[in-house]
Amino acid sequence: YAKDMGIGDVPAVPSLALGSADVTLESMTAAYAAFANHGLVPTPVVIRRVEDADGHVLYEAHDEPHRAISDSTAFLMSTMLADVVNAGTAAGVRRLGFTLPAAGKTGTTNDFDDAWFIGFTPQLVAGVWVGFDQPRTILPNGFAADIAVPLWTRFMKAATAGDGPDWFTPPPGVTSAR
Repeated sequence: YAKDMGIGDVPAVPSLALGSADVTLESMTAAYAAFANHGLVPTPVVIRRVEDADGHVLYEAHDEPHRAISDSTAFLMSTMLADVVNAGTAAGVRRLGFTLPAAGKTGTTNDFDDAWFIGFTPQLVAGVWVGFDQPRTILPNGFAADIAVPLWTRFMKAATAGDGPDWFTPPPGVTSAR
């Protein structure tokens, strides 16, 4: 799955599920985009379009997403990751006033060298990483919930201003029960 989602070659070890491999923010953000994009992973692009002064398009990137997971898996992951925002380690998103439906995951490395949060709405996926070029402690007890989540929230409040409270519709074959 990691390779299909664009994360690259990671060691096939049980601790991988806990985040034991080095990855880039770009690759992880693109991978999380699969959850928001019904299982399709987009190709990260730096420049989407260039226009001249008259509005003529000089360059436009053409994103060719590829399927990494099923729509059902993407929906279920989005639903689980919404709990992280609503009641888990990223609950600061709500305390800081972001009200749109959202999902995501925090991460804090050993010795507090890295803190990250990747979160999404159905319209936008954004990732935040805080750390140094050469690994060293950011802050004592520098958890992502306290460092990365506020940055993501501030960005998303501005970037999604005017967006409606949309959420994902369960795909065929996914049902719920109490």
